[in-house]
Amino acid sequence: MISIATQGPAGSDSCQAARQYAPDARLLLFNRIADILDAFLGGAADQALVPVYNTREGEIKETFRLVSQLEQGYWIDNVVLPIHLSLGAVAGGGLDPSTIKIIVGRSSVLRQCDEYLDRHFPLATMMAVQDIEAALTDIRTSDRTTHAVIESETLLKKHGIPLIAREVVPHNRTRFAVLGKDLAKSSGYDATAIITRPLRDRVGMLADILGEFTRRGINILDLQTENDIKTQKLRIYIEAEGHIDDTVLREALTRLEKSVIQESNAIKLLGSFPRVDMRVKQIKAFGFIGSGAMSRWFASRLENEGYTTYLTGRTSALRPEAMIEMVDVVVICVPISVTVDTIRQYGRHLRDGQALILLAGESENTINTAFAATSPGVELMLVHNLWGPQALTMKDKNASVVRTARSGAFCSEFEAFLYKHGADIFHDSPSRHDLLTGMGQKLPTTISVALAMTLARHQIDCLDISSHTTLTSLYGILAMARVHIQNPRTYAEIMATSGDGRKIVRSFAENLLHLIDLAESGNINELCRIMEANRNFMPSAFLQSWMKQAKAVDEVLSLSANKGDWDS
Repeated sequence: MISIATQGPAGSDSCQAARQYAPDARLLLFNRIADILDAFLGGAADQALVPVYNTREGEIKETFRLVSQLEQGYWIDNVVLPIHLSLGAVAGGGLDPSTIKIIVGRSSVLRQCDEYLDRHFPLATMMAVQDIEAALTDIRTSDRTTHAVIESETLLKKHGIPLIAREVVPHNRTRFAVLGKDLAKSSGYDATAIITRPLRDRVGMLADILGEFTRRGINILDLQTENDIKTQKLRIYIEAEGHIDDTVLREALTRLEKSVIQESNAIKLLGSFPRVDMRVKQIKAFGFIGSGAMSRWFASRLENEGYTTYLTGRTSALRPEAMIEMVDVVVICVPISVTVDTIRQYGRHLRDGQALILLAGESENTINTAFAATSPGVELMLVHNLWGPQALTMKDKNASVVRTARSGAFCSEFEAFLYKHGADIFHDSPSRHDLLTGMGQKLPTTISVALAMTLARHQIDCLDISSHTTLTSLYGILAMARVHIQNPRTYAEIMATSGDGRKIVRSFAENLLHLIDLAESGNINELCRIMEANRNFMPSAFLQSWMKQAKAVDEVLSLSANKGDWDS
């Protein structure tokens, strides 16, 4: 039987959390956090359980300071417990609230109830006590009618204190840390807590530290900074997703210590533990129709968020029809040309209360098909991720989200997942999505393919291109090379999409022919007038911003050209 040191009295929130964590454990109860940790470090208890965060109070600084000083043991697990606080007094329900002069409670409980107490007892004196049981006994035996107590209903009833009000603070939950002797093994859904030693001042230190996590796609769950009491130097606490044994996280911490902080033993590992989420997730499982690289990419990241995922395809043992029965959200992620047929085939299997998310590059026709193929109780949303499976993260990548009248809580939770991982989300209507995609993908792809066809028709040696181009004209060559070095099917699908994007390509073709006619007839004045009209249409801020980006690209292209990279 293990022993756990935690905060009393019997029946307290900490006791309930300890019983939830280890029902058969022997509990050692103390009034002070410091005494709990002393019992753990001294070997009197196998583990310790202490509160570290409350949804009303925030982080519990006393605990963090004491835990950060531990030289033995690790943070190995968490318990999240709903906290139900009631108000009681000797006089009970017939009490006139104005007669209450003193309200007694543990300091943490009084902080959690600040809003309630300010509203209902603005003139009362708050009395924080270490030993709540002793206070309850005194109030009862001494018949202190001007005193009220805030505590759990169970504890108030145990001491015969009648209730005045139940559940005075809604949405109140506390996170408790479990401390153990050995580092916890990876569960596959973990977080790691670290704290720095007191650091020397340096401009940009915090930004540089955060950058090491960001560039590796590691999400930070919690961040706190404070000055060390003794030295007044900065200390930084970080809780990040991942286990300390994960290669990416370990590399980030090594880089922080050696290259960013540049101090040996600057980072102290508090522990790794199964990740705890104070938010309520409604989705339990995602199922993918389509088992390609993009489906696997999303499934991997959803699993890292604690969701169960299933992949199905044409040859998978698990058939899509059976998978649909097992999940909350069905994601269709197949080539554009077969998306509509896939929706028609499987949409009828979804039941009310589920969601259908379409990872697709064509919107209007796709969504209309989904509306027709599914029942009215099925949520619907389209997400067009503008990156491929080779991307390390979705940080700063564009995502076009088309919500519908049937987009609900499940769709919002998936959108929150995109937002959390750093995607730049743009909300579009179906027709606007197709029009902008025509401009951003369909047209550039078509131009790149046409450019390559032109090179081939005139037998122009590709190696000769760089000798007769400016930096500006190289942009189109770069896009052409990028398109043709990758899977042609992907870009053929983009060019073949329907919807309003077709207007863009045809309009461009018409404008191109018109410009050719003007150029071949030598009508320079008309060409200048057209360009002036174009410039007047485009906002000055837009031109300046994109020109700045173009100059940055020019610098990179110039360096590459000088090194002879174009011929390699």
